[in-house]
Amino acid sequence: MKVAVVGVGAVGSATALSLVERGGSCREIVLVDRDTARADGVASDLRYAAPLSPTVDVRSGGYEDLAGTAIVVITAGVNEKAGGATDRSDPKGRLRLLETNAKVFADIVPQVVAVAPEAVLMVVTDPPDPLADLTGHLAGHARVFSTGTVIDSLRFRVQLADRLRVRPRDVQALVVGEHGTSEVLLWSSATVGGIPVADLLGQDGRSVEDIRREVERDIRYANITIIEGTGASQYGIGAVSARLVEAVLRDERAVLPVAAYSSRHKVTLSLSSVLGAGGVQQMHEPAMTPAEHQALAESVKVLRAAAERAISIGTT
Repeated sequence: MKVAVVGVGAVGSATALSLVERGGSCREIVLVDRDTARADGVASDLRYAAPLSPTVDVRSGGYEDLAGTAIVVITAGVNEKAGGATDRSDPKGRLRLLETNAKVFADIVPQVVAVAPEAVLMVVTDPPDPLADLTGHLAGHARVFSTGTVIDSLRFRVQLADRLRVRPRDVQALVVGEHGTSEVLLWSSATVGGIPVADLLGQDGRSVEDIRREVERDIRYANITIIEGTGASQYGIGAVSARLVEAVLRDERAVLPVAAYSSRHKVTLSLSSVLGAGGVQQMHEPAMTPAEHQALAESVKVLRAAAERAISIGTT
């Protein structure tokens, strides 16, 4: 299996490293970047680490080298720090990057599709959901999805696990809607070993509502906290991206909160999605309280407006 990563900045490099380290899911990785020297350098660096993993060839190349690619991971564009999207008080959040990155995608996607028309396209660049809508519009097919709220859901699990002093893998918690400030944390269905999280929080005497506000703040702005320390949020999303590539290549039909176009909501958003060959095969709406349903409806409004803007920018 052949995988391509278009955009070899912090996230693209982390994705490629995770693909090499996971091993076995692909036989060849092609790195494409407008800065060809950077792509060459990252590919060379990874090639020297590749012998430690199951056999995989890593090389740099151009769009012409994408022929026969099974899945193309698009990470190109400006990040939150460079794009000025690190203000916690800004309700737009990652959507600040939409105009710049829509123009980037308008250039990239047609070149990818011209060479790899059968490839699945995975959008990682922020804001990923409206950019996935634009990508589907430019590509002319539905084999498009974004990383959605997978990383947000993992952060939810980790934050809850820290407070409950359990392993994150034993926590089941889901974030739906936008990968951004309007995302919806489904507290009503969060559990640990089948026990509702709401029944376990606050046993140390703290207010459950205070804990909820603290957790939501830490999750919604986790990317900004990371950027303030390192300059880029990259390792978590890189590992997520590699895991999603694996699910597609192996046709796992794994249930994950990746984002794809929902015919019900008329926009790309994260729900409980079945990911396998060809991308997202099914989408299901998890159980929600009336308040969570309302919050999701508000997130859908935000995403529809962003998708319309992305398509307008990317097609003019």
